[in-house]
Amino acid sequence: MRGFPTITRATVCAAAVTALIQPTPAVAESPGVPGSAAARSMLDGLTVAEGGSASGYSREKFPHWHTVSGACTTRETVLQRDGDGVVVDGECKATAGSWYSPYDEQTVTAASDIDIDHVVALAEAWRSGASGWSTEQRERFANDLDNPQLIAVTASVNRSKGDQDPVNWLPPNPAYRCTYAQMWVAVKSTWQLTVQQAEKDALARTLQGC
Repeated sequence: MRGFPTITRATVCAAAVTALIQPTPAVAESPGVPGSAAARSMLDGLTVAEGGSASGYSREKFPHWHTVSGACTTRETVLQRDGDGVVVDGECKATAGSWYSPYDEQTVTAASDIDIDHVVALAEAWRSGASGWSTEQRERFANDLDNPQLIAVTASVNRSKGDQDPVNWLPPNPAYRCTYAQMWVAVKSTWQLTVQQAEKDALARTLQGC
């Protein structure tokens, strides 16, 4: 009868050390992410209202991606900001690099596998007050690089999110949920968008654990 392999204390310790020294993917920091206390304060200041109608909404009413510099659009700018070792061609298209998606802890090496997520989805913004904005305002929102509204994530996780708010969707990576809630609140506060009561309650619960 074949015996089981002997597991010594040294074997266990070696495995533990190996686990500890595994490199952790770097998470690109989006601009303007508030701390948890500041986010709770921002959340308290948001206007609570029923969600507006989706009538009249289309993505075309939020023009994106616009040119940021030279041939680089907002998408390419975020790909360079959030990626590692990104190489671009003469048209600013990413031809090499890697991207760590903090929503689902996946690392990909093809820019085509990456979406630029609007943290507060365009349709959600429409229902929260953007329906009354000018096209210029909606364009600035859809291309906002100054606030934590844009982040590079895998196309699969972005499409699973769709236009859902934090009542129905949070990143599958639990370690990123605090940051996500902080980003969401900051965007809604900066752009003076409303929240529904259930949305506010979900955000408050998330931020309590931060």
